[in-house]
Amino acid sequence: MSTHQHSFDERFEFAGKAKTFSLAAIVIGVIGILYGFLVDGSEHHTVRTFSNLLLMSYYFVGVCVAGVFFLAYQYMAQSGWSVSFLRIPQAFAKVLGIAVVFLLVVVAAGLLLKHEEMHEGHKVMAPYLYAHWATPGLTDPKSEIYDSIIAGKSAFLNIPFFYGTLVIFLGLYTYFGSLLVKYSNNEDALGGMVNYNKSFKISAIFLVIFGFTFPIYAFGTIMSLEAHWFSTMFGWYNLAAVHVSGLAVIALTLIILKQNGYFSWVNESHLQDLGKVIFGFSIFWTYVWFAQFFLTWYANMPEESVYFYKRWEPEYKWWFWLNIGLNFVAPLFMLMKNDDKRSMTRMKIACIIIIIGHWLDYYLMIMPGTMENHREFGITELFTFIGFAGLFTFLMLSALSKFESLIPKKHPFLEESLHHHIQ
Repeated sequence: MSTHQHSFDERFEFAGKAKTFSLAAIVIGVIGILYGFLVDGSEHHTVRTFSNLLLMSYYFVGVCVAGVFFLAYQYMAQSGWSVSFLRIPQAFAKVLGIAVVFLLVVVAAGLLLKHEEMHEGHKVMAPYLYAHWATPGLTDPKSEIYDSIIAGKSAFLNIPFFYGTLVIFLGLYTYFGSLLVKYSNNEDALGGMVNYNKSFKISAIFLVIFGFTFPIYAFGTIMSLEAHWFSTMFGWYNLAAVHVSGLAVIALTLIILKQNGYFSWVNESHLQDLGKVIFGFSIFWTYVWFAQFFLTWYANMPEESVYFYKRWEPEYKWWFWLNIGLNFVAPLFMLMKNDDKRSMTRMKIACIIIIIGHWLDYYLMIMPGTMENHREFGITELFTFIGFAGLFTFLMLSALSKFESLIPKKHPFLEESLHHHIQ
């Protein structure tokens, strides 16, 4: 493959239909959220809207964190094949700080704003989110609604500790992501190995911190919505979901941009390797999902099986099986052969299915625990998804357009990536 230096000075221009469609999607999302809070006006609909905001802000953060994670393990593996499109996960890293703010605002509002509901025959003022542990009186032995299980977990299921860990963990992820972007930009400006070596060291530190903290982040943000239940596999299950959905968004972005004339240096072999990672982690997600489900089914303990019992109720049961179809069966048959992974059309369809599939995965993690009554699916869910997809697209493409070039021109493994070829 010949090297055309002038093409490496190419910048992404964020304009036209991409900007118009992303802004229109944001407007649709705002309409859906306003509909949830204002039009219906009922308490259950407000809880439902908060649940959707938590779902999508968690998904938003997850995709951006996956970009940082991808960058870090590529540096640690001293990988060359991915250099050609590193600007895309770097754009994800640049957006992470905004995604974190959205999640922190949603969680804070859901904890601090309260409504009246019945709890074991008693009227209580419960928060819209995390009512299973954040409702006043649950940890007070003198209270009529005292819960000994929640009291036993109160050392970490309390608002200061819970929110503090969110701020610290997400702040660290954002900081490390910004450093990786900064060092890459410096590398293009200055050349040499100094900034690459810094990226390598920062990646090693990030991966250690990320590996220890992400399960705790998932435990708090999602698993504590049903605070009586716990699974030691839940953190890794979430990590697999976050990673594979982030990879699907990276691949989908790359394919669409390439189809619009950008990333001319990316070839079928790059897509094949990206497809391999997506395929592999789809299988890993299935392994962790099945292990968590099978151990719970086999143990058959009421305090454990109640989690899946809820998800087998009529409103959720077909979603439960569709989740496996979208996130395991579809990638298995669509990306098994090498030729499938080299096809932009097939990869694009598979990525869209995975992105929708992991939205459903998060839906099943969140909704049965927050929406115990009046379970529905409609405008709120659809419009909120569209709105956050538009917001992510607008912010990510805006960040991508700020890079001086669409390729790290002075990355030490650039030539390896440009000549990447798989038989």
